[in-house]
Amino acid sequence: MQKRIILLVIFLFTAFLIFGSENQNLLMLEKSPDILDYSLIDVVGKRIEQPLSVIVKGQNNIPVANVTVKFNLISKPSGAKNYTFESDVVYTDNNGIAETHFVLGSKKGVYKCSARIQNDLNENDIVYFKLTARDSRWIFFLITGVFGGLGLFLLGMNMMSDGMKKAAGNKMRNILSSLTKNRVIALTVGALVTMIIQSSSATTVMLVSFVQAELMTFAQTLGVILGADIGTTITAQLIAFKFTDYALLMIAVGFILKVFVKKEAYKNIGEAILGFGILFFGMHIMSKAMYPLRSYDGFINLLLKLENPLLGVLIGALFTGLIQSSSAFTGIVIVLASQGLLSLEAGIPLIFGSNIGTCITAALASINTSRDAKRVAIAHVIFKISGVLLFIFWIPTFADFVRSISPVADTSLTGIAARSAVLPRQIANSHTIFNVGFGLIFLPFTTIFAKLIFKILPMKKYESGTKPRVMHLDEKVIETPSLAIELSKSEVLRMMKIVKRMLNAAIKPFFDEKEQSDAIYPNISLLEGIRMRENKIDYLEEKILKYLIKIQRKDLNNEQAKEVYVMMSSVNDIESIGDIIDKNVIPLIKKKHNLKTDFSDAGKEEIIRYHTKAAKQISRLEEAYKELNTTEAAKILKKEEKYTKLESEYRNSHLQRISRELTESIATHAIHMELMDLMKQINVYTSNIAKTIISSVNVKYEIKK
Repeated sequence: MQKRIILLVIFLFTAFLIFGSENQNLLMLEKSPDILDYSLIDVVGKRIEQPLSVIVKGQNNIPVANVTVKFNLISKPSGAKNYTFESDVVYTDNNGIAETHFVLGSKKGVYKCSARIQNDLNENDIVYFKLTARDSRWIFFLITGVFGGLGLFLLGMNMMSDGMKKAAGNKMRNILSSLTKNRVIALTVGALVTMIIQSSSATTVMLVSFVQAELMTFAQTLGVILGADIGTTITAQLIAFKFTDYALLMIAVGFILKVFVKKEAYKNIGEAILGFGILFFGMHIMSKAMYPLRSYDGFINLLLKLENPLLGVLIGALFTGLIQSSSAFTGIVIVLASQGLLSLEAGIPLIFGSNIGTCITAALASINTSRDAKRVAIAHVIFKISGVLLFIFWIPTFADFVRSISPVADTSLTGIAARSAVLPRQIANSHTIFNVGFGLIFLPFTTIFAKLIFKILPMKKYESGTKPRVMHLDEKVIETPSLAIELSKSEVLRMMKIVKRMLNAAIKPFFDEKEQSDAIYPNISLLEGIRMRENKIDYLEEKILKYLIKIQRKDLNNEQAKEVYVMMSSVNDIESIGDIIDKNVIPLIKKKHNLKTDFSDAGKEEIIRYHTKAAKQISRLEEAYKELNTTEAAKILKKEEKYTKLESEYRNSHLQRISRELTESIATHAIHMELMDLMKQINVYTSNIAKTIISSVNVKYEIKK
C-alpha cells in the first residue's frame, strides 16, 4: 500500500512537471484591443486615464488568472522626473487581464513602457506601450497653429491666384470674350477662369459685375456658374496630393523666380509657385497642430455627429460663409481627414455645405446692383441648393462609389493610419464628382432655370434715373487688374456715348427755336438733358480716375499699365469735350434765339455737315477704343486732317457770303464762326485720344499726304 502511494505521488509530480511547464510555456501575452497609442496621451504630470492593459492566455486562447505581469519603463524624455506606475507588478484577474495606470513625468515627449509575464523565458512574450506627454499649453498651441496655418493657407492661395492671374494677363478678357450662347463653351470657360483665379466665389462676383456692366447677358452666366463650380474642384485635388513634404522647396523655388529673375513672365510664375508652397506649408502647420485632437474625446464625438447630413451641411455652409472661401474650408476638411479624424460619410455633408456657403459672397456682391445682376446671385444659390438636395439622400451610396474609384490604403496600415492615408483623396474626389455631376445634369436645363429665375425676380418697370452713377465699376474686382481694366473701359465708353448724345442734342435748338423734350428722358427739356449729362460726365471723370488710380497701385504688366494710362488721359479729354458743349455751345443757343434771324441756307448746311462729321469721329473713337484698335485710331487722325481743311473751306465760304453782304450771314456771323470753331476743337480732342491709343501700343503713324 505504501509503495502504491509513493508511485502515485511520483506520477502526479511528473504529470505536474510535464503539463505545468507546458502550460507555462504556452502562456501568451497580448495588448488589450482597445489600447491604441493615440489614447495614451495627456498633459505632463497627469495620470493617463486609459490604463495599460494586457491579457494573458493559455491553451485554446483561454484567459489565465493569477499570472504575474511586470511593467517596466524602457525610455523617457531627457530630464523627466516624477513618472511612475501605480503598480508595476500586477496579477491577472479571472478574465486574464492585468492593468495599471501610468503617471506622466515632468517633461513632454514620449515615454515607452513594456509588460511581460514575470519569470517567463519566452523572449516573444512581451508587449510595448507608447505614452505621450503634452505641453501644458497644448490648447494654446492648437489654436495658434490652426489659425496661423489657416492664415498661411489663405495667403498662399491669394499669392497663387495673383501670380496665375498676372501670368494669364489679358488672356482672362479674351477667355471671357469667347462666351457665346453655346452652353458647353460657357461651362468650359467658367471652369478655366476659376482654375486661374482659384475661387468660384470670385468668378461669380465677376459675373455679377459683367452683367451689371452689360458686358454679358444673364442667360450667358448660367453655364459659366456651372463651370466655375467644376473649376474650383481643381484646388481640392491639388490640396489632396499631399505636397507638404515639398512645401519649403516650392517656397524656395518661387522666391528665387520672383526676386532674382528679371523677366516678368517668370516672376509671375514664381509668385504662383511661392503661393503654392506657402499654401501647403500652412496645411502642414494646421495638420501638426490638429494632431492632439486625435485623442480628444470631445472633439472626436463632435465629428461623429457630423455624419448627420443636415448638421454637416449646416456647419459646412456656416464656416464657408464665415471665411468666404469654399477652397479654404475644403482644405480644412482635407486636413482633418489626413489626421483620420473624419469618416467619408461625415466629410461629404461638410463639402456639400461649403458649396452652399460659397453663395454668400455672390449674394453680398449683388446688393445695390441691377436686377439682372441679382439674378446671377439667385441662380448661383438655386444651382447649389438643388445639387445638394439631389445628392444628400444617398450619401452612403455616394460614399461607397467614391471609395470604389479612389486609391486604397496599404495593407500594412490599419485604423486611423489607414483612414488618414486614403480619406484626403476620397474627400477631393467626392467634391469633384459632386460638382461635375450636377453641372452636367443641370447644363441642358439652363433655359428652364433662366425662366424660373425670371419668375422669381421679374422685370421691373421704372424710369431710368437722371442722377449720376457708375454702371460698370466694381471695387470687388480690383484685385484682378485685367478684369478691372475691362470694366473701366466700359465706363469710359459710356462717357463717350453720353458726350455723343450731348453733341447730337446741342445742334437741334440752333435750327428749331421751339422747346424740345429730351429724347431719352421725355419729362425734361432738351437743354436740361444736356446739362444733366454734363453733370454725369463730371461725376464719371472723378469716379473713373479714382478707380484707375486704385488699379495703378496693383502690380500691372506693361500692357495693362499702358491701358490705364490711355484711359486716364482719355477721360480728361472726354470731360473737356463735355465742357465745350455745356459751357460754350449751349450759351450760343440763347444768343442765336435773341437774334431772331436764321442762318443762311448754305451756312446751315455747312454747320449740319460739319457737326455730323464731328459726331462721326466720336463713333469711330468708340470702335477704336473697344480693343485699342490702332487702325481705326489712325483713320480718326486722317479724318481729322481732312476735317481741318474742310473747316477752312467752310470758313472761306462763309466769309464770301459776308463779302456779298448776305443779310443772314452778317447777322449770324459771330455765332456761325464760334460754333464751327468749337466743333473743330471737339475734333482735336477726339484726335488726341486716337493719338494716345496709337502711342500706347508703340505704333509709328505717318499721315499720308
